[in-house]
Amino acid sequence: MIDQTALLESRALRSSVLERTDVLDRVKTLALLPDGLHVTTAMVAAYFGVSVEAIRQIKARHREELCQNGMVTLQGRDLREFKRDILSRYSGSYPQPRSGLTVYSRRAVLDIAMLLRDSEVARRVRTYLLDMEHLARTNPLAEPAGHAEAAGPEILSLAALDARIDQRIHHVLGRTVVPMFNALIETSGEHRRELTALHGDVRRAEHRLRQHSARLRRLEGRR
Repeated sequence: MIDQTALLESRALRSSVLERTDVLDRVKTLALLPDGLHVTTAMVAAYFGVSVEAIRQIKARHREELCQNGMVTLQGRDLREFKRDILSRYSGSYPQPRSGLTVYSRRAVLDIAMLLRDSEVARRVRTYLLDMEHLARTNPLAEPAGHAEAAGPEILSLAALDARIDQRIHHVLGRTVVPMFNALIETSGEHRRELTALHGDVRRAEHRLRQHSARLRRLEGRR
């Protein structure tokens, strides 16, 4: 079985298991922002039970890798729109961003779990992740040790089938839907700008139509 050290040291190995973001919630519930997609640096630190500075150090050392997996720093117009549309609906506390705000996808959080050495939660995520990967290779119908409850053969069979279906669903989502959403997220800023410009054009056209309507009413009144 692969040792945890390999995950800490091998970017290729980390990349091979990043689709298993479901492991995060199996170990501990990951609280998300109201968009259901992102967390802030403070929320990542709270999940792993470490300081914000520890997450910032990971971010500084592995910025390129984390950016490829969904970490993004919002600035300017994107930051203002994110604060208006997302943070305004968030009831938790967070540092008020001035020039930039870094947010992370679930994929980026899982990546941090494989990079963060001094966190018990991160260690548990790595253990669960490696257990699942090991069982997927050696016995696809089995469940991780310590996670299956004592039950009769029929119940165990159903539980094993459910686990295999769940694994297959996450595999498909990780290879298809997740990359698609990541691409949409990356282009969302551009799309929002286009929609805003289109909205402005519609408002201007509406204003002109009202002017023409008022002129027509005046002309009809003169008759």
